[in-house]
Amino acid sequence: MLNTTIKTLIFVTGLFISISAVLADVMPHDWRQKLSDQAWEENLRFATFQDREIFEDAEQNVLEVKAPYRAEDATLAPVSIHTKIPQSDELYIRRMHVFIDKNPVPLVGMFDFTTASGKADLAMRVRVNDHSYVRAIAELNTGELYMAKSFVRAMGACSAPPPKSIDDSIANMGMMKMKLIGDVEYKKPNLMQLKIKHPNITGLQPMRIGSHVHPPAHFVNTLNVNYNGAPIMKATLTFAISMDPSLRFFFIPEDKGILTVEATDTKNAAWSSDFIVN
Repeated sequence: MLNTTIKTLIFVTGLFISISAVLADVMPHDWRQKLSDQAWEENLRFATFQDREIFEDAEQNVLEVKAPYRAEDATLAPVSIHTKIPQSDELYIRRMHVFIDKNPVPLVGMFDFTTASGKADLAMRVRVNDHSYVRAIAELNTGELYMAKSFVRAMGACSAPPPKSIDDSIANMGMMKMKLIGDVEYKKPNLMQLKIKHPNITGLQPMRIGSHVHPPAHFVNTLNVNYNGAPIMKATLTFAISMDPSLRFFFIPEDKGILTVEATDTKNAAWSSDFIVN
């Protein structure tokens, strides 16, 4: 009886997704954007920020979100956040929230920065489950909140079966690669590329096409970045981050040293990797 009920739910869910996809393609673009804004205002805004004022940064004086208007692959949509203020002791971005309004879990991640980051810019690959705004809310050390957003057309990423390469991700889980973009510049913001092998299973996807088995969610949920022991960035993540998480961030090396990245996942596994700057 239970198996029959589950199969019925899966069938109904699949039918709903199919109908939603058809309807989404015939809806006017501005209507899809209104639905995303409605989800933000009704479900997310107050739950996260209560009645705090949020300044929508239309002039891009503080931050800008860049994302493809139509994602080629909904499971690997590139998103970048560009900030317009330096991380100084007087004024800096303390925290960045990243949301995808229409995802099953809208929060992509929450990133805490220090002034040692130099810039609070971020780049990542995300799953987009429905036509939606990707929005970033920057919280300054003064307490002010600024928001920027970019609309992405994509469907079904969180329930899409993983690619065959998931076997490699599972076999090499926790393996990290770090690469400095450009030559090192001391006492200036340097851009770092971080890649982590991990299946980042959503819990909504079948293991293979045609399968009705949905393994439980299992994904990288925290990152801690330090340089010579001093904190640079701390992140809390969800399964909206794509398989094999890939992130770019800045840090300021005052001198030669070691950049350390520590990661954990939802099964309490932990990994650490060092990158020598010289």
